[in-house]
Amino acid sequence: MGTRLTVEQQDFVAALRDFATRECGTREQRDQWAKEGGTAHNPEIYRKLAELGWLGVCFPEAYGGAGGGLTEACLFLEETSYGMVPSGGFVTTAIAAKAYERFGTHDQKERVLRATVEGAVASIAMSEPEAGSDVGALQCAAERHPEGGWLVNGHKTWISNAHLAETILLVARTGPDKHHGLTMFDVPADTPGIEIRPIETMGGREVNDVYFTDVRLPDSAVVGEVDQGWGQLMAGLDCERLFLASSMLGVARRAFNDAVSYIKVREQFGRPVGTFQALRHRVADLATEIECVRLLIRDVAADYDTDPQQRLSREAAMAKLKATETAKRAALEGMQMMGGYGYATEYDMERHLRSAVVSTVYGGTSEIQRDIIGRSYGL
Repeated sequence: MGTRLTVEQQDFVAALRDFATRECGTREQRDQWAKEGGTAHNPEIYRKLAELGWLGVCFPEAYGGAGGGLTEACLFLEETSYGMVPSGGFVTTAIAAKAYERFGTHDQKERVLRATVEGAVASIAMSEPEAGSDVGALQCAAERHPEGGWLVNGHKTWISNAHLAETILLVARTGPDKHHGLTMFDVPADTPGIEIRPIETMGGREVNDVYFTDVRLPDSAVVGEVDQGWGQLMAGLDCERLFLASSMLGVARRAFNDAVSYIKVREQFGRPVGTFQALRHRVADLATEIECVRLLIRDVAADYDTDPQQRLSREAAMAKLKATETAKRAALEGMQMMGGYGYATEYDMERHLRSAVVSTVYGGTSEIQRDIIGRSYGL
């Protein structure tokens, strides 16, 4: 598939850029929305995105969405990241909502997808203290209750946006088999027995420990089929990786452009530092890498949209690996080119670094992505 955008997609990108410029175009606006970089999600600006219909960009019209595909979702994430719009809840919401779209009952889809379009945040609870990259090792258990339904006990960690969520898509152990004993559950975040505790990070409040203590769930809470959660998770990983890749493409572009803008005007030895060959070559290499990421993401998303049932595990892993490593490099190189000012909170570069540096860990580490790619060649 080609990487050219349709006229409608170009108009969508232009509208997103106009919104970002209008709402987050100045440092003062960004500080106000994001509490000086301490939060990646602002409910007020998220509601504005919902009112414009953009949060339903990749969800069916039957549930209030715009009926777009993965390409449109990737464009949304890239441009909101580039524009530093604090709408970080969308990534986990879209990942969770896509699972409901594929495997949920009509009632579950009617509730969760419509809420997503209207601005509700969802979270997905997989990782545990002893089950990160090895998701199949999770031990948070959902057991049949004698009076019907399920009883959940366990501890989840590094759960993004759980503190903002109305709905938590829980992956729990329901059987002894490592991969065929997992089940997805639809859990309202205010269900009795759930405790959410923040994990403080250099990126601000984004992730949480979530404790489930004798949490009662009805049989209707099962999303998909009992003990089939592993296959359901695998079916959604391509989307997750592309969503994360697109978000980091936006960060990479923004870090690059901020650095170039700075070195064009910063003078040393009587001329702008960007005119020195050492920095010109650094800029050339970064620009080339970022363009490679953009083409890769758009190509994979376009292929996916031709047949959403196909698996593109190798290609999605490549996109996630390349985008996150490039974003981290762009922020580090940007900081180096800006010198001490890149490290100062007066500029956005240190914010870009905080956003990018963890991206090679969450959603599957770079090492895991490389392993997936390598195995796809029979190694």
